[in-house]
Amino acid sequence: MLHSLKDSIVCRLRNYEDSFCYRSGNDNFCCKQWEDQVNRCWRNLRFPRKSIHAPSSQIHIGDPHHQKTTRCISPLNTIADNSATQSITHVIFDMDGLLLDTEKFYNEVQGMVLARYNKTFDWSVRAKMMGMKPIESARVFVEETGISDFLSAEEFLIEREETLRKLFPTTDLMPGASRLIRHLRANNVPICVATGSSKHHVKLKTQRHRELFSLMHHIVSGDDLEVKQGKPAPDIFLTAAKRFEGGPADPTKILVFEDAPLGVLAAKNAGMSVVMVPDPRLDSSYLNTADKVLKSLLDFQPADWGLPHFVDGIAKIA
Repeated sequence: MLHSLKDSIVCRLRNYEDSFCYRSGNDNFCCKQWEDQVNRCWRNLRFPRKSIHAPSSQIHIGDPHHQKTTRCISPLNTIADNSATQSITHVIFDMDGLLLDTEKFYNEVQGMVLARYNKTFDWSVRAKMMGMKPIESARVFVEETGISDFLSAEEFLIEREETLRKLFPTTDLMPGASRLIRHLRANNVPICVATGSSKHHVKLKTQRHRELFSLMHHIVSGDDLEVKQGKPAPDIFLTAAKRFEGGPADPTKILVFEDAPLGVLAAKNAGMSVVMVPDPRLDSSYLNTADKVLKSLLDFQPADWGLPHFVDGIAKIA
């Protein structure tokens, strides 16, 4: 009976057409992850644990109570392995809204554009845009706000660029960002950034914090040639994992920090663990997919994930 169940698992996993194995184009890497997941599912069936936390396989993009559900699920999401939280070796950070306080700039510019059409900016629209590549988020913006007949996505990007270029160099760090980055680097934990922002915008946003971001092993931007699809596709996180020293890091041993629902999905689709630090305005229905949800990076406890403890006596500073 158990062997028939194993066959059933294999068939079910193969039916997920949106698996990151097929979208990433890296067959050798994905075959290993596929085999690991089947074996992990098999172990859980033979030796079930009393408590297994399975991340939600669905997330609502848009109004969580009225919009259709968008599925973008990797087989690695099917059954969670709690042991992953005890064996983290690498960390990947999102940037906007997680390390850098840039979301307020986007909200300001978008509000200015909508005011011309006697419309106001609904934050729920911003929730749909977060984590996307610029052109993708621009399309969502003009369509969801009902101004697509007057302003194209491309025109919107051009119009907002001048203002954003002036605002980005003034960007502040989010609370706890510097403390966590410096702690991980000091303890030789490989860290990097994976952001939907373009390389040009990354340079502007990090202008005041170059020394801190120089501690990253690498930064993968949304316009990187290897990132074929934006979040919630896993491309950007798989690309980031591949560029760590020594070759691709095992996704099951990578912890991702995200603030955006689409970013959380992208990380889960890549087979990674996720800590979410959402904007307090985000609807609570978006919080079910992450492995852990925190109010701030200041609340993160590395030891919970098998990472080095913070040094005793260190104050919770930015």
